[in-house]
Amino acid sequence: MHAKTMEGLAGASMNMKMMSTPFRVYQEAERRGDTSVMERAMGYVGETADKAEDYQKKVEKGMEEEAKEAREKAKSEQENAIRKRKEEHGEQEKRIAESRNGNTDTVSISENGKTILGERSDLAQAGTVSNMPAETVDVVKTEPVIYTKTGEATKPESGTNISVSA
Repeated sequence: MHAKTMEGLAGASMNMKMMSTPFRVYQEAERRGDTSVMERAMGYVGETADKAEDYQKKVEKGMEEEAKEAREKAKSEQENAIRKRKEEHGEQEKRIAESRNGNTDTVSISENGKTILGERSDLAQAGTVSNMPAETVDVVKTEPVIYTKTGEATKPESGTNISVSA
């Protein structure tokens, strides 16, 4: 909280509390009919009310300054965030440009590989490559496995239908 706001709140609160004393004196003098004491007490009430009003103005001024500082801080944080995003975007574009400039790895398929894939494309797409030469493709043949609740692997019985449900 801003210092002016704190000072204003404390001052206004104290003056409002202090105003109760001369106001009680005024009420007591009114019951007795003592007009000179009533006038003096109302003078004190007026002074403390004026001081409380001055402190209230300080509170308002302090709150305006606080709001202004908060707006400026938010604006600077937003500008910093925008600048940071632009920098990150620039770095990302730079990396993309570098990758387009040939700093990337390339893959090429030899003529032997093209021939094998061309002849056996139906098997390669289906996932079986049993007729391919051993030096070209190293395949591991596995049989289906079912895992139990404890995590142990068991072979399915012949003719078993497996269904998966959620």
